[in-house]
Amino acid sequence: MTFPLITIRRGLAVTFVAAVTWGFAVVSAPAVDAAPQTVGPFASIDGWWGGEGRLRFKDGKTEQVKCRATYFVEEEGNVLKQTIRCASGGGKIELKSVVRHADGKLSGDWKEEMYNIAGSLDGQVTPRGFRVSVKGTEGSTLSANMDIIVKDKRQMVEIQFFSETLVGLTLLLNKG
Repeated sequence: MTFPLITIRRGLAVTFVAAVTWGFAVVSAPAVDAAPQTVGPFASIDGWWGGEGRLRFKDGKTEQVKCRATYFVEEEGNVLKQTIRCASGGGKIELKSVVRHADGKLSGDWKEEMYNIAGSLDGQVTPRGFRVSVKGTEGSTLSANMDIIVKDKRQMVEIQFFSETLVGLTLLLNKG
């Protein structure tokens, strides 16, 4: 996203982009019971999701964000391919990622198409959704943690940035 982030610092934009990418990558997955599953945690999230949220900065400012995501689920619900577009008054981003699930663990790669920024993620399935850590490519200072709570056709994403400028992002999404 360009938000004011790009004008503040490209590294800040990288942090936000990565967090949003991983947030959406696992945001939509349904909560998983402790019992073994016959299908993966992404099985019920195919399709279009949209919503909005608020980006918070350390200086106390906030900015409204609108996002839409398209999810393609493969391999019996264990692989999620996604495209995410987000915009604010300051700009927009387009992310593409692939997230894999195995034995309750999540891993994957992402790339922001407009700014050519990339990274990886890892995490786990939790009883309420997902907990994920995002990192940029080697040499990047990008990092963020997020919790994703899924209930029926709604998702809530809370992202905590480890950044000099950003504090967090809260997104509420609905299945379209």
